[in-house]
Amino acid sequence: MNLIKSEVAKDDDDRSSSKNTVMSLAKGFRILEAFTAAQPELTMAEVARRSGIDNATAFRFLNTLVNLGYVEKVADTRLFRLSFKVLDLGFNAIAHSDLRTNARPILRSLVGEVREVASIGVLEGSEVLYAERVQAGLTRLGVDIRIGSRVPVYSSAIGHAILAWCPKEFQIQVLKGAPRKQLTATTLVDLDELIQRLEEVRAQGYAVSNQETVSGLYVVAAPILDIDGVPLAALSVATPAFNTTLNQFKSDAIIPVMDAASKLSKALQTNGGFTLSNHS
Repeated sequence: MNLIKSEVAKDDDDRSSSKNTVMSLAKGFRILEAFTAAQPELTMAEVARRSGIDNATAFRFLNTLVNLGYVEKVADTRLFRLSFKVLDLGFNAIAHSDLRTNARPILRSLVGEVREVASIGVLEGSEVLYAERVQAGLTRLGVDIRIGSRVPVYSSAIGHAILAWCPKEFQIQVLKGAPRKQLTATTLVDLDELIQRLEEVRAQGYAVSNQETVSGLYVVAAPILDIDGVPLAALSVATPAFNTTLNQFKSDAIIPVMDAASKLSKALQTNGGFTLSNHS
């Protein structure tokens, strides 16, 4: 009898949920989510397939999004891509978050002659999204990472610093969520080796990237944790490899980065922090 009641309640919940869901809006967001960093330009048929809708529906939605300014057509092709207006959807939230407000002065204190850039990143699927960044250099390397930029979790120190404090099942899910490509000669792509790396990061309290996302760039990162030890984000500093050796950079950066991440963690805990959907 209890089982039957449970099933009836579930059916009622499903019907209620269906009544309260605007399916056309959900389809619109599925179309926006079809575009990725790996494939930023797609044909209408590709969008339809990725979104799980028919071509005619994809055509109507794409043209609506073009008219609204969130999608644009690539000139002289059959391709579509997201416009910069889409970034406003995320940036408006980032701009008013406690994370960014508390992070900026801390990041500024980390940047100097050796540590040329300091960043905050959050986990978005199988990518790291840069939420804040203070930069003094790196233009010599041609590194063009700014607020809103994304990099793969598996190759980034920030990604490792966040994942290391997550359950192993979640780590595997994230690492399997996107193809792991050899970005540089030192990029680690094997799943078992990455899981082992995350165990080492958790044990030592910080992550190090030896040119694993960008050739010629050293990075050290540490997690920003909530009061329960759940990773909200991670903080990193970076420097060009031609400025120093990896050991010298680690000697200079590890303690300041860990101290800064701890300070930001406490600030967010005091203010109530913020919630990431990945861990909800």
